[in-house]
Amino acid sequence: MEKDTSQEWLFEITPKKKLIELNLKEIYQFRDLLVLFIRRDIVAVYKQTILGPLWFFIQPLFTSLIQFIVFAKVASIPTDGVPPFLFLLAGNVMWGYFSTTLTATSNTFKTNQNIFGKVYFPRAIMPISITISGLLKFFIQFLLFIAFLLVAMYKGADVNPNVYMLLTPALILIMALISMGLGMIISSLTTKYRDFTFLMGFAISLFMYLTPVVYPTSLLIEKISSAGFPSWLAYVNPLTGILDVFKYAFLGAGNIYWPSLVWSLGFGLLVYFFGLIVFNRTEKSFMD
Repeated sequence: MEKDTSQEWLFEITPKKKLIELNLKEIYQFRDLLVLFIRRDIVAVYKQTILGPLWFFIQPLFTSLIQFIVFAKVASIPTDGVPPFLFLLAGNVMWGYFSTTLTATSNTFKTNQNIFGKVYFPRAIMPISITISGLLKFFIQFLLFIAFLLVAMYKGADVNPNVYMLLTPALILIMALISMGLGMIISSLTTKYRDFTFLMGFAISLFMYLTPVVYPTSLLIEKISSAGFPSWLAYVNPLTGILDVFKYAFLGAGNIYWPSLVWSLGFGLLVYFFGLIVFNRTEKSFMD
């Protein structure tokens, strides 16, 4: 008895044909799974720890405290006239979101290879869920920063929040594009070159000191200019403009150099779409 081959399949799973395919419709169809992964990313991190979510507060506080002792007290690095601890906390809150998202996204294929080999779903859900779940940690630490800012203002500290605070969502969006794009590129590279896994921790730590987190951009420009190089080199780092706007908006410290923010946005869009291309191409042959 011959089989009836006239029936069509309900679903046909094939590799992506296009170089760039956002596939937003399919991601929307799997929105419940996206929510599940977001919840997993939030809950699983500190599930078996004693202090649990308190680590959201402990990490930036202890990091800022150690940096305060080393850089403000011992090295006497200037902070554009604002309280050093507040200056460092502002930088760590923004840097924390970037580094956490980049690290987690760069391990997408490595940490989820068992799931990828058993069930189909849009792989782009993973980096998206990581980026969104990281917003909760950022929001908690951002509220902590606001609390210290209000205390400093009550005590008469020289801080001047201004209307540029309204740009915060745009700054987070640009930082999310950069971290997710770089993370997808690195994640794709680690499928063939495991060395990138060991390199990531060192590279992120080094990159932090190339970014004006613990020192003001004005100091970086001064050092670059004194060495005979053009001052615009200080803004080659796409995170410089983002941190400058954030610190100026909430602390009134430093200056805003708008071309650097435009560069940050352009770099974020470029690296995101390039990361998407590499991610989609790697997805086709990853399980092979």
